[in-house]
Amino acid sequence: MDQTVRILGAGSLPNIPWEDRPVGDSHDAPVWRFSRNPVIGRNPVPGVARVFNSAAVPYGDGYLAVLRGEQVDGVPHLYLGRSPDGIHWRIDPERIPFTDGQGRPFAPGYAYDPRLVRVEDTYYILWCTDFYGAAIGMAATKDFQTFTRLENPFIPFNRNAVLFPRRIGGLYKLLSRPSDSGHTPFGDIFVSDSPDMVFWGRHRHVMSRGVAWWESVKIGGGAAPIETTEGWLLFYHGVSSTCNGFVYSIGGALLEIDEPSRVLYRCRNFLLTPEEPYEERGFVPNVCFPCATLEDADTGRIAIYYGAADTCVALAFTTAEQIVAYIKAHSEVCPSDTEPGLR
Repeated sequence: MDQTVRILGAGSLPNIPWEDRPVGDSHDAPVWRFSRNPVIGRNPVPGVARVFNSAAVPYGDGYLAVLRGEQVDGVPHLYLGRSPDGIHWRIDPERIPFTDGQGRPFAPGYAYDPRLVRVEDTYYILWCTDFYGAAIGMAATKDFQTFTRLENPFIPFNRNAVLFPRRIGGLYKLLSRPSDSGHTPFGDIFVSDSPDMVFWGRHRHVMSRGVAWWESVKIGGGAAPIETTEGWLLFYHGVSSTCNGFVYSIGGALLEIDEPSRVLYRCRNFLLTPEEPYEERGFVPNVCFPCATLEDADTGRIAIYYGAADTCVALAFTTAEQIVAYIKAHSEVCPSDTEPGLR
């Protein structure tokens, strides 16, 4: 397939979950929902009431996922899911068995909103954990049998940690959203560097809350950035405030390949916002929260996993060609988003 915009760093994924855009779809943005959403519903295994805001990766002939499982006591923990096609999931009934650096069992007090990113031969899990307040937890695995807890990259308070899928200039890069001790009514995205996944620094501002109403309260990284010939494609969440509470929508931006603190293009429109019953009604109404993507470099197809209403997992689709063209055509970049460094 002839593509002007190509996905880099990802290989062929012929069994990517996929459904063509419905004929007559009137939505402005080139993102469309899976007709059989949600792909994970309520009460998926005993003791878990809801699974949402979760991340998936290709593994072997199928897919693996790290899932946010809200237990029946209300506390979130991380569970492992397995799927042959990225649509039908079997969830392990036990939590992921983390160990510390000495091989001793380690159980986070709570864990939610995981991201799962492969860098070289290692899969990294990032989540929001309890470290004297909301902070970022990290673990690594090579085989999804042993999960080794790593050092927390930052002190509290911080959320929405998203790792880039390769080193840039020899350094690991991590997006995050500094917060406070509550349900943060503010938030900008920053990027930090590390030579070893232990010590993090050279913190740089990436982008602020937008002037558009749909992302005026706060923003946060979503899925791991996708490397393309036009820059790093970032799906993120933006939050607006209404008389009935927050509304979470999905936005998109393109970051510079060699210096991802520089925003090349940032779409002023949301790409997906709560419209369907499973997005508008649930434990937390009106939420579309992206946590993972799958990409096929051969066709440019992208499958987006997102949490819906803090209740279930849903799928949406686009292509690199269409989404990059849309972001560039509807872009507004603020001056503060273009100059890296200390301010």
